[in-house]
Amino acid sequence: MTTLTDIKIIEIPRVHDQRGILAVLEKDNLPFKLQRVYYLYDVPSDAYRGGHAHKSLYQLLIPLSGSFDVHLKDGKNTQVINCNKPHKGLLIVPGIWREIDNFSSGSVCLVLASETYDEGDYIRVYDEFLKFKSV
Repeated sequence: MTTLTDIKIIEIPRVHDQRGILAVLEKDNLPFKLQRVYYLYDVPSDAYRGGHAHKSLYQLLIPLSGSFDVHLKDGKNTQVINCNKPHKGLLIVPGIWREIDNFSSGSVCLVLASETYDEGDYIRVYDEFLKFKSV
C-alpha cells in the first residue's frame, strides 16, 4: 500500500543560456506513460482543488507560474508541500489523498497524468478513501 514516502519531487531537466531556460519533459524522464495533460489557472486564492484520491492514476504536478500548497494524506500521515519552482514536479502516486490550496495570484498548475479521465478511478469521499486504504 502506498504511503507518503512514495511521493517524490522530480527534477525536470533544464537547458540554460543567455536566452533563458528551457525545461524539457520527454517520455524517458517521466515516471509513467503520459496519457493526459491539463492545467489549473485563475484559481481564486481562497479556493481549493482536489479533495480526492486515485486508485491507479499517477500525476505529476508542476507549478508553471506562481505557487500553491498540496496537502497529502496516506490515511495515517499528513504532509504539506509548497510547489513554487517550475523545474520541480510533485509526483503523486495512487492511493494518496490530495487537496490543493493557497494559490498565488497568476499561478498555473500543469498536471501530467498516467491515464485518461475515468470517474471510476476517483475516490471523492475521505471515509471511503480510508476504507480503500485498509483493504
